Amino acid sequence: MKVSCLTLAALIAGVFAFSGCASGPGRIASDPLEPMNRETFSFNSKADTYVAKPLATAYQKMVPSPAQTAIRNFFSNLGDIDNFANDALQLKAIDATEDVMRLVFNSIFGIGGVIDWATPAGLPKHHQDFGLTLAHYGIPIGPYLLLPLLGPSSARDISDLAVESLLNPFVMASLPVQASVAGTRYVSIRADLLSSTQLLSQAAIDEYSLTRDFYLQRRRALASGDEGADALPDYGHSAPQ
Repeated sequence: MKVSCLTLAALIAGVFAFSGCASGPGRIASDPLEPMNRETFSFNSKADTYVAKPLATAYQKMVPSPAQTAIRNFFSNLGDIDNFANDALQLKAIDATEDVMRLVFNSIFGIGGVIDWATPAGLPKHHQDFGLTLAHYGIPIGPYLLLPLLGPSSARDISDLAVESLLNPFVMASLPVQASVAGTRYVSIRADLLSSTQLLSQAAIDEYSLTRDFYLQRRRALASGDEGADALPDYGHSAPQ
């Protein structure tokens, strides 16, 4: 998800004001695994600096903007499969119907989803995953958990990795095909986050705490049905859907 620098700057200021983490690491009760998470954060930061960010920068420079949009739309269209499954599990009949209509409409008229005709046609994009389904039925988010390479998650939200893999239409493809699809999706997501993560690293005294707070704030807002949650940058493993 692309977030403007002005929006992210305002969010950073708000998180600092709310959490009082103007200096030093911010220990919170929802992060009992912080020492382990910080080790993972250090590993992820190195992997991002030397591998992911250079690939994303090259992708952004070399791939034409219309092609980037087409790739983004393709993976967003696949995400509607997950959205439908979880809206159905939450008994949200209208949202689930809209998910199916988006998927069919874009898959057929959008040439496999590379063109998004559904949004301008008035079909809203929903953002659901199995972690939010569990939240819908009262399962708490649990301890914050930082995953190697995949980024922020939680004891509850990590369940979506298994569910999403089962719903992946490429699950029966060969390993090279699966790796190519996953790699393209990862680089596309990282390219979309270049501007916001650059501002985050420049503004954050403790980047780990701020990233964690953004993630937890966004997940709690999504679980409560707050439509304004999409204004928050999504650094989680399931972005974008």
